[in-house]
Amino acid sequence: MDDTIYIFGHKNPDADAICAPLAYAHLKNQLGDHRYVAARCGNSNPRIDTILQRFNTPLPVFISDIYPRIADTMVKKVHSVFQNDTCYKALKIIDQYDVRSVPIINQRRQIKGLLSIFQLGDFFMPKLSDERRMRLVRSSLSSIAESLEGHIHHIDDSGKIHQVEELYVRICAMSTESFGTRSQNVIPANQSIVVVGNREDIQEKAILMGIRLLVITGDSVINPDIIKMAKENRVSVISSPLDTATTSWVIRTATVVETVSLKEVCCFSPLERLDQVRKKVTASDSISYPVVDSKGRLVGMFSKSDLLKPVSKKIVMIDHNELSQAVDGAETAEIIEVIDHHRLGNPPSESPIYFKNLPWGSSCSIIADMYRKQNVRPTESVAGLMMSGIISDTLLLQSPTTTDKDCELLLWLEDYANTSSKELAELIFSSGSIILSANPEKVIETDCKQYQQGDLQYSAAQIEEIGFDTFNQNRTPILQALEKYRTTHQLYFSALLVTDINRQDSLLVICGDPAVSQNIKYPTTDWDQIFYLKSIVSRKKQLIPYLTNLIKTINA
Repeated sequence: MDDTIYIFGHKNPDADAICAPLAYAHLKNQLGDHRYVAARCGNSNPRIDTILQRFNTPLPVFISDIYPRIADTMVKKVHSVFQNDTCYKALKIIDQYDVRSVPIINQRRQIKGLLSIFQLGDFFMPKLSDERRMRLVRSSLSSIAESLEGHIHHIDDSGKIHQVEELYVRICAMSTESFGTRSQNVIPANQSIVVVGNREDIQEKAILMGIRLLVITGDSVINPDIIKMAKENRVSVISSPLDTATTSWVIRTATVVETVSLKEVCCFSPLERLDQVRKKVTASDSISYPVVDSKGRLVGMFSKSDLLKPVSKKIVMIDHNELSQAVDGAETAEIIEVIDHHRLGNPPSESPIYFKNLPWGSSCSIIADMYRKQNVRPTESVAGLMMSGIISDTLLLQSPTTTDKDCELLLWLEDYANTSSKELAELIFSSGSIILSANPEKVIETDCKQYQQGDLQYSAAQIEEIGFDTFNQNRTPILQALEKYRTTHQLYFSALLVTDINRQDSLLVICGDPAVSQNIKYPTTDWDQIFYLKSIVSRKKQLIPYLTNLIKTINA
């Protein structure tokens, strides 16, 4: 079972939501726990790329969602049979591995059928009135000999030894006269398999009738004259080490699986979500289901009971604590830890968890403090990543969210990162305009979070630019993209905070219910949907509290 614990920042991550998981995974690994892996559920941006390139660090692994999938519960070690294998081999697998069905594959491991205990039961236990079917075996002479572990004395037309034929089994334990009459009434001679012990009279009579195969049981010594007669009459002869009753049953199990199995098989991809698969198989009569890759090759099996097993991924949430901002499927996961510096919107947990929420300027500050308290020395690159997260989130300690701890920890990290905060800030904030480097939809989604207030949901995105000129030149398509995002996600309103890093002011763009724009008290620009917010730079500490009170006022 996979015991990996994925550390996620929030959707549409900013620098802090990428750097903090990377630094925390490294801390856990340094402390001896190698289960922790940094992950992301959103795309990068030019600022993040610049930071990671500066410190020679790859992006965290991308995981779009953590919904439990078939791959998480399927049996990966599957025992299968080929199309030309026998029911005897399938039965041995069922008995040895206690499975209820066996997949049938070709040489490329592609699914060609499914053989269940129900199909086998139906074949080996037909209606008593159907005498022919009770004797039926669809097999080749070579497969019969192999199943019996017998010795081939003669095969008529050896070129057909591997050819599947429709034959019928007849046990001979009667008088010679009765045998001849009874056999001809039941099945044609050239389709007959006669099973007999050391009775030469029956052996001779069967050969003279022109049967297809004579099976002599109990490892009986065979008279050479019988073999000679068989060759002259073109009758194949095999000896069996088993008794007569067992031999006749094993011959029937030599039936080729392809002639008995279910041909139309319901297969699933290992990537299909368990909740969706459960709905699909509810009305199905099958007991097992093959799992195949994109080329139809068998990679696993599962049963309905496998779908009832508790399956969940283990995650750590950093830089967020609300499910609306978490990786898709987080509600199905086992949340191990939460490390954050935002307002509380606590996800439920079934058992107590480690929850650390501090009113500091950056999640990287919290992680850096953990390094210091654990007396773990960060590498140069990890220290640089944590510095980058603090600088980005606090606008180089100029944001109102900045605390004395952020200042203290940023200074502490400089000694390990071998760079100054000022030099690093210049690199980060000159890394390019998101508006110029991405389409309007990406501008909206790059650092966008959704919030829940009562029954209402809204979003607030933030981008940081050097001046407002680039935004003003592109505001029409950005407004259109913001409205499209709002309607797509069915939100009460969507907000975009455009922050000028140099002036420490912002523009607020609002799309949605007109009552929201009408109740905003900040001055408008020459566009009714855009407001000038002097000295407002923090979404967390300034914008969200303002919007929260605004919604309360509107709905009072």
